[in-house]
Amino acid sequence: MSILNAFYSGRSFPSCRQSFFSILFAVLSGVLFLISANSIAQGNLLITPRRVVFDASTRSFDLNLANTGKDTATYSISLIQIRMTGDGGFQQITQPDSGQQFADRFIRFFPRSVTLGPGESQTVKVQLVRQNELKPGEYRSHFYFRSEKKATPLGEPAVVLQDTAALTVQLTPIFGITIPVIIQNGTSDMKVAMSGLVFSYINDTVPQLSFVFKRSGNMSVYGNIAVDHISPQGKITRVGIANGVAVYTPNSSRKFALNLNVPKGIDLKSGKLKVTYSAPSDLKMKKYAEAELVLQR
Repeated sequence: MSILNAFYSGRSFPSCRQSFFSILFAVLSGVLFLISANSIAQGNLLITPRRVVFDASTRSFDLNLANTGKDTATYSISLIQIRMTGDGGFQQITQPDSGQQFADRFIRFFPRSVTLGPGESQTVKVQLVRQNELKPGEYRSHFYFRSEKKATPLGEPAVVLQDTAALTVQLTPIFGITIPVIIQNGTSDMKVAMSGLVFSYINDTVPQLSFVFKRSGNMSVYGNIAVDHISPQGKITRVGIANGVAVYTPNSSRKFALNLNVPKGIDLKSGKLKVTYSAPSDLKMKKYAEAELVLQR
């Protein structure tokens, strides 16, 4: 299912060419997920906060949408269903996987479409409904904000295709952005660990640390990763950070790789790398998991 939509304009074309364009549109299809530290942005739309979580103490939520561009834009809002793959990617689905529960039928929101002038913002009200029907566990869907403005992204020319019969097809991408909406009902028994740490170089130049998350229990985990180099003398140097890393239910594992930013003078052939996975700063401070890798020459 495409979230990056391609539109075409031009005269009709013979059926023998339709398969070519069907394949072309399939190749252009994709899912776009962009995450920032405290908000999420794509194109000229800024959304705060970047995720909605209902727990025992939360029954309503405000999402703030802001147009940071120079033109008026309209965005439609809907709820879609997504699975997380084993490597952290996403796929849109219609049926839940075993152990996965959708949140959409328990969520009410208004408005479902907003038009924002340059610099304008608007609040989207989100409410939890049918609470008496909730069973213990976690429910998840994703808000999908789709731009209705058919414009070429700034600095990116439209894609124009021509064939020998003078057929012209212009593709104009329409971008969208998603954020999760999660309902957590009952007591969490979630546990997470990190294993299989491997240190390597990409193209012999970029240092990278890869490992696997192992999650168990009835709820997802979401937090920040910090990687420290500890020298043989005990000096600690931060060499890697990744914020907003999740392992969603029903996944029991997720592969993860992080490129390291190593200051001059740090020897990655000695000492060890320490990885810490903790709750984000806007939640109660909690260390989820920790792992170490001894470096060798």
